[in-house]
Amino acid sequence: MTSRSALLPLLSLLLVVATLPSGCRRKSGTFVIALGDNIRTIDPIGSPSVDAASERVRTLMFNSLVRKNEKFDYVGELASNIQRSDDGLTYTFTLNEGVKFHDGRPLTSADAKYTLDLVFASNFAKSASFFEGSGENKKSYIARVEAPDAKTVVVTLTKPWVGLLSNLVPVAIIPKDSYAGQKDHPLGSGPFRFVSYDNSQQVVDLEAYPDYWQGPAKLPVLRVRVIADTNALQAELQSGRVDIAPLPTNLSPDAVKSLGQYPNLQVLQFTGSNLNLLTFNTAQAPLNDVRVRQAIAFAIDRESMIRDLLLGQAKIAHSILPEESWAYTAGTIYPFDPPRAKKLLDEAGFKDPDGDGPQMRFPKPVIFKISGSSVAARNYSGVIMDYLKAVGIEVRIETAELNTLFDELRRGNFQIFYGQWVGGNQDPIFYKDLFATSEIPTETRASRNRSRYSNKELDALLEEGANTWDRERGKVLYARIQEIVSRDVPVLPLWYQANMVIAKKNVKNIQVDASGDWGFVRNLSVE
Repeated sequence: MTSRSALLPLLSLLLVVATLPSGCRRKSGTFVIALGDNIRTIDPIGSPSVDAASERVRTLMFNSLVRKNEKFDYVGELASNIQRSDDGLTYTFTLNEGVKFHDGRPLTSADAKYTLDLVFASNFAKSASFFEGSGENKKSYIARVEAPDAKTVVVTLTKPWVGLLSNLVPVAIIPKDSYAGQKDHPLGSGPFRFVSYDNSQQVVDLEAYPDYWQGPAKLPVLRVRVIADTNALQAELQSGRVDIAPLPTNLSPDAVKSLGQYPNLQVLQFTGSNLNLLTFNTAQAPLNDVRVRQAIAFAIDRESMIRDLLLGQAKIAHSILPEESWAYTAGTIYPFDPPRAKKLLDEAGFKDPDGDGPQMRFPKPVIFKISGSSVAARNYSGVIMDYLKAVGIEVRIETAELNTLFDELRRGNFQIFYGQWVGGNQDPIFYKDLFATSEIPTETRASRNRSRYSNKELDALLEEGANTWDRERGKVLYARIQEIVSRDVPVLPLWYQANMVIAKKNVKNIQVDASGDWGFVRNLSVE
């Protein structure tokens, strides 16, 4: 006979399971992958905005003509070969053999033409990059798309443009005439095919596509669950109801490290490319003096911050580009050197009043703006403030709601800003976005050159780099560009956030590249 007291733990467990939302209960054999941010749409190409969570789910179900390789260069995915004409106006894509959509239809050039024509003629978020200008001056880079035979797609441009391949990466190729049904039942050619989507529970169910052209995935049934709450994610991992949480941005370094102590879990660390950085307003005194910006760079002990605050879950950055990029060079390196920082401030005319520190050198504090909703930003900015105080720079930290903060940055109402770039810094053309004089924001335009940095020599190099297809010439140009940018310090790269993964110990073949894309999911297996 079983005693009443012995039944209590079992009854409690049954009660917990019974009260779980249906989206949290998993069928036997289902592999559960956790996502920290809400999935805004399952529409592969037509969404009004582009968010990382939706894009990660998209890559499980769809392929594009072009992908980024491990060097962040652009190579074919559905295209086995890409040829550019000598005048830069025509790109010819040859499609891979044996590709089938999830309904069994073979991929042909008619599908690619249908998809591209739809994107180029629409107001989708993914369409905007294929146009220049705005309003009456808005012009398309695309002249036409042709499909001369079943395996060939030809895209003709209105003028030479190096941005075509990079902007094709997020464009999922769909079957001809299928867009009307894609919003509710995505149909692609990727390693997993769609089963169901519960928007209220934020759960997507998928299954391995047995005829996937690169070989079927090892996981037969996959569930993607959004678990945004930090405590809930930790509990689900500890209990085993989640198999893997890749890049859990809603977990602190402490939480990630503590989960590694559970006997059923493993914590893996991979090199990441997302960049944390400080932006300096070079149009405002005292940061309009390059020596002050250099002094700040020497005053901050980034290695100690990585060790003590991030618990080693990052790598120091010397460039806006990831080290894996084909265009990467370090340029000027700024080690932790407070005496050198003080000397630079002296040379800039901001002398220590009595020569023995730490009296403040400026008549009023430097304004350091951060997002009020970011716990990490508050932690990091407080430590940076202490480092700067030690060399005589008084800082006042001001927090703002995100939309207000971006408006302040556009108006130039800041001196230092802490932020993060996700994904965009993988392409060297990003230098032009951040540092070209033409990209300085105005009252009516929110451009990315928030540092308001202007250098005529750099402008010419950026323009040439943005219009150079030759990789060897590009390497030379971007090395010189990084030399100038790192010397003048309009921004200070802090570190690249590591790609952390928490998974059950029986999950194998976990290999995440620096981009953090979910292409690795196809190769996951359970022991």
